[in-house]
Amino acid sequence: MQRSEDLLRRLSFNDENAVRLVLQDVPAVCGPSPLDAKTHALVRLGALLSLGAATDSCRLAVDLARSAGATEDELVGALVAIGPVAGFARLVAVAPRLALAIGYDVDDDA
Repeated sequence: MQRSEDLLRRLSFNDENAVRLVLQDVPAVCGPSPLDAKTHALVRLGALLSLGAATDSCRLAVDLARSAGATEDELVGALVAIGPVAGFARLVAVAPRLALAIGYDVDDDA
């Protein structure tokens, strides 16, 4: 708990080292993460989707989540989870990006 409090305090004060630690591409910032790798990857995917990230960024997040054991239903679940917070317009805008990242072409009539 102390590590989490320390990290939040340092981030609140815009501590350059703390920010650098958090922005690294590794799940464990201050010791073992309380999130397992799959949950971490799904949260990351949801964050990217809520920001309207490019398809390539979503594809990387999908690949990381899949390698951690996430199913396609869980990948889509990350999109559904952000819906109430991100709003209708963002949800509709990023759904095709997630589909492409997973390997679906929503424009394909087949």
